[in-house]
Amino acid sequence: MRREDLVDLNAFLAVAEECNFTRAAARLGTSQSSLSHTIRRLEARLGVRLLTRTTRNVSVTEAGQKLVETLKPALESIDDQLTSLSVLREKPAGTIRITTSDHAARTILWPALKRLLPDYPDVHVELSIDSALTDIVSDRFDAGVRLGEAIAKDMVAVRIGPDLRMAAVASPAYFARNPPPLTPDDLARHQCINLRFLTTGGLYAWELEKDGREIRARVEGQLTFNNADMIVQAALADFGIAFLMEDHMQPYLANGQLVRVLEDWCPPFAGYHLYYTSRREPSAAFSLLVEALRYRPPANDGSEA
Repeated sequence: MRREDLVDLNAFLAVAEECNFTRAAARLGTSQSSLSHTIRRLEARLGVRLLTRTTRNVSVTEAGQKLVETLKPALESIDDQLTSLSVLREKPAGTIRITTSDHAARTILWPALKRLLPDYPDVHVELSIDSALTDIVSDRFDAGVRLGEAIAKDMVAVRIGPDLRMAAVASPAYFARNPPPLTPDDLARHQCINLRFLTTGGLYAWELEKDGREIRARVEGQLTFNNADMIVQAALADFGIAFLMEDHMQPYLANGQLVRVLEDWCPPFAGYHLYYTSRREPSAAFSLLVEALRYRPPANDGSEA
């Protein structure tokens, strides 16, 4: 096999996985026209059509699917071998791709990266920020960051943050017009600001718990957002009750711009964990990042690391 054959095959696999030339080109760091030329050259060399293209989408042919099934494990094996060689370098190096939520990126990952990366110029980190439960294996991420309760059991999970809490809040002006809710049932009489998930399109049901009783409250109101910052702005503008991470609300609670309710219905829950598959050999750079992120509770904190 010639070296250019491997490049062409990797390009084909990217298009097959993305089902889109634009996204595949961005992933490979090339132009869409160059990628299209590469695929046509590969098809001509093999003498079979690998992809079916229309003006709206790209799909894999039967021959293309067979090639994907052969290529994927082979290229993953090559990638693993290259990763294992990196431990022989004097300094950690390489690119680490992580899928994470916006909140985890801002509160956990970015503070750690700011401290770590200046000392390791050959370590590169790519953060993909979304709210989906991404399949890190099929999407070729090295790791993901999610809440502990949302991680598949077959993944290695490393705790990287403290326990978290939710907070139900609204402005003093809103509560001046509407008596604060004392129980989750009272939310039905209030304007609430909804959060819509980007991936599933569904509305977030507020998760509340007290004395072993768990409630998933479906709330209603004039406003729905898929962005936490906009929910905060709506609460500050007196549009109703918001329900987000406690630390997101803390500055506004401290200065009195927002008032908390139902606090006894918001117990702590498992915080963020870094998760990755046990089937791949961690590189020196990845191991370094894991240790930098690993949560070490304060001496007076009884939480487990």
